[in-house]
Amino acid sequence: MIPVPDALKIIEREVFPLAAETIDLNKSIKRVLAEDIFADMDLPPFDRSQMDGFAVRAADTNPFPVKLKIIGESVAGKGFEGKLEKGEAVRIMTGARVPLGADAVQKIELIVENDGFIEIKEPAKIKQNIIKRGEEIRKEAKIFEKGEVISENMIAALASFGYAKVEVFKQPKIAILATGSEIVGISSVPRKDQIRNSNSSMIEVFAKKIGAETEVLTLVEDNIDNLKSAIAKALENSDVLIITGGVSVGDYDYTKPALRQLGAEIFFEKVSLKPGKPTVFAKLNDRIVFGLPGNPVSVAVTFYLFVRTAILLMQSAKNSKAQKGFAIASGKIKGAKERDSYLPVSVETNKKGQLVIESLRFSGSSNFIEFARANALAFVPEGKTFEKGDVVNISFLS
Repeated sequence: MIPVPDALKIIEREVFPLAAETIDLNKSIKRVLAEDIFADMDLPPFDRSQMDGFAVRAADTNPFPVKLKIIGESVAGKGFEGKLEKGEAVRIMTGARVPLGADAVQKIELIVENDGFIEIKEPAKIKQNIIKRGEEIRKEAKIFEKGEVISENMIAALASFGYAKVEVFKQPKIAILATGSEIVGISSVPRKDQIRNSNSSMIEVFAKKIGAETEVLTLVEDNIDNLKSAIAKALENSDVLIITGGVSVGDYDYTKPALRQLGAEIFFEKVSLKPGKPTVFAKLNDRIVFGLPGNPVSVAVTFYLFVRTAILLMQSAKNSKAQKGFAIASGKIKGAKERDSYLPVSVETNKKGQLVIESLRFSGSSNFIEFARANALAFVPEGKTFEKGDVVNISFLS
């Protein structure tokens, strides 16, 4: 058995980065940038009004009250082209260009307009209600870095600086293969001793969430020749194969024998981890293969710890590991005696603004009902028990 950190180091060493491609901006969500992104202009590109009101010279408004002559207007898309002189004012709208000579904008609520003049009820200060040119960002400044995952919130910035297309790393092609004679499709009615295939659907959703292309393969019963054939065919058109089930040491656990007979190099097959001890990481024909346990919670935990990392590394993502943090135990959390535990938990913020762990009631790693409420994994070192009030390391399931 190897510790989780050692398993992750092996994965980081063995995964291969994918090439880059250029795609339309509107198809880039969850893709990983393969280029740095720079501003192609100052933002704002001119001194911009934050208010509807009048552009003025601050010095003309104090002492007050004072009357100023209206000489024109500046609206979004059509700014005032003249220069503001002493005793003058320009009507201005939110987002419009501030005229030359003006150094403040007084909001409309503090102005009385009458017969081509305005009376200002309150003096204005220099730069009041104005965003100066380049105050948000300067031309040629870097706004996003290669390796960042593109989110919905980044689209406006990319579009504003002319990135109709962006260079991103290719999506890994993930094949998902469930094994076991007891497994049936999710649309089937299980007969005695059978269960539905929940693992493939779960893995597909997890993988798509982090930018992978997925293909769910036909279920394979406990037959080593059929399994070998399915593995070989799956790797013809995929970068990563994820197999669930058959990774233990029972008479009908054929995943590791099948991989060995096909000539795969197995880097590890047991991890000091609960749940998920019999996790397999291998390479076959320069393709990545993960063998995950059959129980759904074990599949979820090992996916988040290992497969997620590999998929993001293949896309050269800057942050390939799950976001970590700390939370306070609300009750006892007991780990395994001889292995580190990564236990699914529910983490919420209490009235004091603290993150608090509510441990879930697991009857075993097949208890996907309780896992449905989890949003983090609590790390419990081997032989350790946390008591109420203890601070616990967590990894968020996101």
